[in-house]
Parts: sequence; C-alpha cells; structure tokens
Amino acid sequence: MTQQLARPIGLFAAAAFAAALSATAALADSAGVTLSEGDNFSEKTGQELYANVCQACHMDQGQGAVGAGKYPALAKNENLASGAYPVYVVLHGLKGMPPVGKMMSDEQVAAVVNYLRSNFGNDYKDAVTVEDVAGAR
Repeated sequence: MTQQLARPIGLFAAAAFAAALSATAALADSAGVTLSEGDNFSEKTGQELYANVCQACHMDQGQGAVGAGKYPALAKNENLASGAYPVYVVLHGLKGMPPVGKMMSDEQVAAVVNYLRSNFGNDYKDAVTVEDVAGAR
C-alpha cells in the first residue's frame, strides 16, 4: 500500500474509533432512562414526570434552551402564577410543545404542574387539583 493511500485509511479508522467511543458514552448516559409502556406515561410523581417527559426540552433546572427550537424557561416563570395556564399547556400544547397531557391521567397532570409551580425558583402555594385538570380537559 502506498503512503498516500495509507494515510486516508488511517484517518478513517481513527474517526470510526472515536465515533464508536462516543456512541458507547451516549448509551451509558441514557442507562437510567425509564420508558413507559403503552400509550400513557407510567411515572407518578411530578418530579418523575418532569425528569422523563419535560426535562429533555426545558432542561434539568427548568432553565429552558435555544437551539433547534426555543424552549422557554420554567424557572422563576411568572406565567405559572395561575395554575390554569400550565394545566392548559400540558393538556393542549402550545406552539412547538405537544399536548403531552393526553398521555397522562388527571393525577399526573396535577402532579407535574404542581412540581413546576413549587420548584426551580417558583413558589406558588395554591395547588392545582385533579378536579381542576378534569375541568380543563
């Protein structure tokens, strides 16, 4: 094999090796992910629902993100002051956010909304009830 041919093959092999290593690391990072079975989410608490449903877009501390889309921050978000607003958004979606509440029970929607409203620098004390969610469906 000539020196000119060996160099591109060596670079290709190095790139393939690096890609394989990064794929292994990505799999290791996702090892703790919980997948729900069926058409509904299986998580029960607001924290579990946030971690497995919302966090990928709104980030781990609710800080939001900008990239392939704009994902608003939920941290210190005054739009959460009225519990009816986040209930509506979870149930019916808004702009790029899908209506994930269709895959949740009323209890789950109330749990995740109450979690959002009492974490990430939010301190709204009036809890959303299951009846509030049922009425908004």
